[in-house]
Amino acid sequence: MTPHSLTFYMDVVTTGTVLGAGTADSPDDVTKVLGSGFAENTFSDHSMSRDYGLAEFYWDRASADHPWSGHHLTLPVHRLAYRDRTLVNDVLRARYGRFTPRLRFGKLQRLLLRRGVPLLEIPEIPANAPYFRTFWQPDSLVAVSVIGTYGEYSTPDNLRVGDVYSMHTPMAATEVDWRRALLG
Repeated sequence: MTPHSLTFYMDVVTTGTVLGAGTADSPDDVTKVLGSGFAENTFSDHSMSRDYGLAEFYWDRASADHPWSGHHLTLPVHRLAYRDRTLVNDVLRARYGRFTPRLRFGKLQRLLLRRGVPLLEIPEIPANAPYFRTFWQPDSLVAVSVIGTYGEYSTPDNLRVGDVYSMHTPMAATEVDWRRALLG
């Protein structure tokens, strides 16, 4: 893993944003940061996403005459295992350089701890356990999904145990508390 792409992931976990663009930003604000190279999916008048390859932003709204409100941000890190260079947005590549096909969780976690940013393991929902493990950063509300064990669905996209599958934000403290109370 190049130091620059590791810095990207560390920045996301630390801030809960991609180059400063976060879930509170409008679609136009995100486009100002990440550029116009995206695929837009409108699910209805109430729900929309923009896929920038390695970053997906989601919005919703009460009705067509209301503004979009940020819902969540996902980084489908597992897509990099396909080795498709177009998955990394030009803006991200210009800032962080080359991205390798896998992200080892242990290395990311060690570097974040040096930065003073802990990741806490939280209970996994039963449908995903034990194949995935989830770690949470309480300040940025970022959740990191990691391949936990081998199984029929546990190592998609040629990933290995210990590889990061995805990241998303926000994961509210109430969800973490619910998981701990119900599943812990």
